[in-house]
Amino acid sequence: MTTLTRRTLLTGGLALLGTSTLIACAPQAQPPTSTAPDTAGTAGTADALDEKARQLLSAHGIQAATAEDAVTALDRVPQQRPLALTGSVGYDQVVLADDAEQVTVPLTGGRFYLSAAPYRTQTHECYYHNLGGCQGELVDAPTHLTVTTDTGQILVDEDTTTYANGFTGVWIPRDLTGTVTITAEGTTASTPFDSGPDGPTCLTTLHLT
Repeated sequence: MTTLTRRTLLTGGLALLGTSTLIACAPQAQPPTSTAPDTAGTAGTADALDEKARQLLSAHGIQAATAEDAVTALDRVPQQRPLALTGSVGYDQVVLADDAEQVTVPLTGGRFYLSAAPYRTQTHECYYHNLGGCQGELVDAPTHLTVTTDTGQILVDEDTTTYANGFTGVWIPRDLTGTVTITAEGTTASTPFDSGPDGPTCLTTLHLT
């Protein structure tokens, strides 16, 4: 059994009530564990999605070759949340679900998906980013994103625009710690990140001041 499927209700981004009701962007209830191999600082070629996952994504208009492609595409769907299809992103897998079924797909490319939602007046508590459930305050907002490790390595330094869900998402190496900084219209916010097995994939504490 893999990481997310062992976690209980309210372990971020995806929780089950009964068999199919979903709660998006919930906080983490307890520290997670992972059986994933150590891939610090590396990234490889991701495995192809299996047929069941492809069919679920296709039913919601998303075509993707790998789980990483699916995460990126679902996060960028140009509609405010919630969507009919959700996807809870963890360290080494993403749980895709709609009202009919749930599919757990491993993230095999050796990278960590980090989602950040800057805000000015309101935010929500989150731990594991739900691609079809989390909704941030600032939609289609021009920003500048910097992701820097504790050792000073700059992983990301680019102009971005938040998606329809108010988030910006980037793939970074696993098993690093550091700081995420977002600047928008002359205001800046920073927060720590942790791309290890216990790290959050959803950063919602970036208060622009």
